[in-house]
Amino acid sequence: MSRHRQRSTRTAAHRDTGRVYADREAGGRALAEVLREYDWVEPVVLGLARGGVPVAAEVAGELGAPLGVAVARKIGAPGRPEFGIGAVTAHGPVVVDEQSVRMLGMTPSDLDEAAAREREEVRRRLDVYQRGRDPERLEGRDVLVVDDGLATGVTATATLRELRREAPRRLVFAAPVCAPQAASALHADADEVICVSEPPFFQAVGQWYGNFSQTSDDEVIALLDRYARGAR
Repeated sequence: MSRHRQRSTRTAAHRDTGRVYADREAGGRALAEVLREYDWVEPVVLGLARGGVPVAAEVAGELGAPLGVAVARKIGAPGRPEFGIGAVTAHGPVVVDEQSVRMLGMTPSDLDEAAAREREEVRRRLDVYQRGRDPERLEGRDVLVVDDGLATGVTATATLRELRREAPRRLVFAAPVCAPQAASALHADADEVICVSEPPFFQAVGQWYGNFSQTSDDEVIALLDRYARGAR
């Protein structure tokens, strides 16, 4: 059945609240099973570096689509770098969690220095991952942004806002597991949000994986080399 192009008013989720994936590859296979039921037009799969790339590789392999990479960097709260209050991409606008910033007694302009520093890191990583390879054309195509999970949604939002400038036919965010509130909020920037599960008691993405070890740059590069042109 053909899926509509308009923005979905709900998150497509199985709500499989008890599933814990063995690793990112297992999460990717579960996500690929869901995504293969959709009709895609010239799909491009972009893994959010770094942890989203192994998940996205499974999806790209299943769909026979090229695999690319998207990079966004979280801006952490002062003294709490793990608590994201903003995010940046290479060229898109800075995304700020205004509620969190106000709670910390800050203003968005207080993040300017950190945003500039993280943007430089995004560009450095893109150079490392692309290795001179031209990115896929996105205009008029279905673009799937894939991550290992959705927690606050700040990096996903930054990524989607940058990619929207490339005029994709449809811009979709997909992940094996999503925090329900974050998935709902992401509809403002995605045409559709597709999650295998949305567990109600969501604390962190890592709690839904048996092995959640950090993905290395070398792993990202190897997967991009293997799936860049839709190879299986």
